[in-house]
Amino acid sequence: MANEHTIRAFDEDMGHLNALIAQMGGLAENQVQDAIDALRRGDHDKASVVVARDKQLDALEAEVEKLAIQLIALRAPVASDLRQVVAAFKISGMLERVGDHAKNIARSTLKINDFRFGSLALVPAVAEIAAGMIHSALNAYAAQNAVLAEDVVARDREVDALYRDMIRSLIDHLSEKSANVITATELLLVARNIERIGDNATNIAEAVYYASTGIVMPDRHTAAD
Repeated sequence: MANEHTIRAFDEDMGHLNALIAQMGGLAENQVQDAIDALRRGDHDKASVVVARDKQLDALEAEVEKLAIQLIALRAPVASDLRQVVAAFKISGMLERVGDHAKNIARSTLKINDFRFGSLALVPAVAEIAAGMIHSALNAYAAQNAVLAEDVVARDREVDALYRDMIRSLIDHLSEKSANVITATELLLVARNIERIGDNATNIAEAVYYASTGIVMPDRHTAAD
């Protein structure tokens, strides 16, 4: 009976933890999408909202950390249960960093005036791919699906390749139009933040894979990279 109570208590706590991760994930996704939309439209008001809203993610991360520590201390989970708790704890930190990158994109948007992307349409396009990776990684977490997690990791190479294309395009733009130095410099920072959003999506997927299988996903990087 006591064991049954312990299992039920753990399940309830884990349900609460998963709900917090879902809340963080939804907010992080919104932050990325709104930051991208603000960048594409040159919407400074929307960019300011993204910057201000970042504090909500920080607060949720602190709540997840507190609950995860309490859960480990009070319930003493082992094996797959422990992996689930640790994954949730790690993923909360990754989602907080996704929020930071979205905030950075919004801050760069506030410094860009009257810029039409033209040949640099690749910037928001790659951002959409990275945002999609975050969404898929969160779906993999909710379903505890290792196959979905692997699909997210596979997409990271595409983002990395497009990131290099963005950098080359921005550097060419910078050298050809010196009047747009500030814009091009801010877009270089935006490109880096987009690439990091993709990396964090991959890290989330790797955490899901380990929690689901108990196996560390093989390194996605090779000597050729």
